[in-house]
Amino acid sequence: MRTWKQIIEDNRITMEDVPTLEAKLFFEGDKRLIRLERYTVLLFLSTIIATYGVIGDSVAIVIGAMIIAPLMRPIMATAAGLVMGDVRRAGNSFLVVLISVIGVVGLAWFLTEINFATVISFDINSQISSRISPRLIDLFTALAAGAAGAFAMSRDDVADSLPGVAIAVSLVPPLCVVGVGLAETDFTVAWGAMLLFLTNFLSILLAGGLVLALLGLSSAATEGLRNPVRLRAFVLITIGILLVALPLTATTVGIFEQALIKRDTVILAEEWLIGTDYDISQIEISNDQVDLIIYGSGARPELNILTDQMINEYEHIASLRLLVIPSEEERYDFLQN
Repeated sequence: MRTWKQIIEDNRITMEDVPTLEAKLFFEGDKRLIRLERYTVLLFLSTIIATYGVIGDSVAIVIGAMIIAPLMRPIMATAAGLVMGDVRRAGNSFLVVLISVIGVVGLAWFLTEINFATVISFDINSQISSRISPRLIDLFTALAAGAAGAFAMSRDDVADSLPGVAIAVSLVPPLCVVGVGLAETDFTVAWGAMLLFLTNFLSILLAGGLVLALLGLSSAATEGLRNPVRLRAFVLITIGILLVALPLTATTVGIFEQALIKRDTVILAEEWLIGTDYDISQIEISNDQVDLIIYGSGARPELNILTDQMINEYEHIASLRLLVIPSEEERYDFLQN
């Protein structure tokens, strides 16, 4: 079995590979304006598709937007510029990223403002709710995707994997959610989605840069600054990821605690309903309140029995709300009467 060292040597970037890689990543040369135009058109269209996919809560539409969104290119170019020690290229690429972020958020805000066909509900829209509470698992996914993206871009024979990387790490959709949140004046939603984008952005910079460095881009580049300059840049990126990881950790812990409460509530509620004709339909947990939805018919136990058990189990739970859905037989009787 081949070692990691041998695999890296087999895929090492040579001086002959550098011009091809530069052409893929940087907006330079005689075709600079044409490439920027194509990039802008794709970004514009992907933003429209992603925004309407988010508003309409459509997974398929959002995935389509993620495939055609070109935002990973300037982010990876920023990482490559840092690895090469070329501050000018890294700065120009970062400027493209910054302008793109502002443009995507602004366009998503505008499209949301003129939207009169769909009512946006942040509570039930899965394309919004899934992007406003990033967790540590999102950070780990973005790191792996950034590494995969750098490897795919460095090798022509695996470039077909890039659409998969674009789906794995979400860039444009979170920014669209930021625009939607701002348009609806829900700044909690906007911040949560922006945090997800920052997580993905920094992860691509770090993991992508490390992969390009391991593959030898630093030594293959003919021009560059001193190694301490490159090292300092990646130290700052690492610090940024660590700072982003703090709220991600808090969210992860909160979600884990809610999962435990939900599991224990199911157990307690099932025991509470033993001997009745009721079953659990749904359990929702929001801050310090638990909503228990049951369906069935007939008599049911006193709610305070379950409430006391919940309070003893979790002191920070302030209230338990019970919603009862009558069975079809009871609905029929009610209508008949």
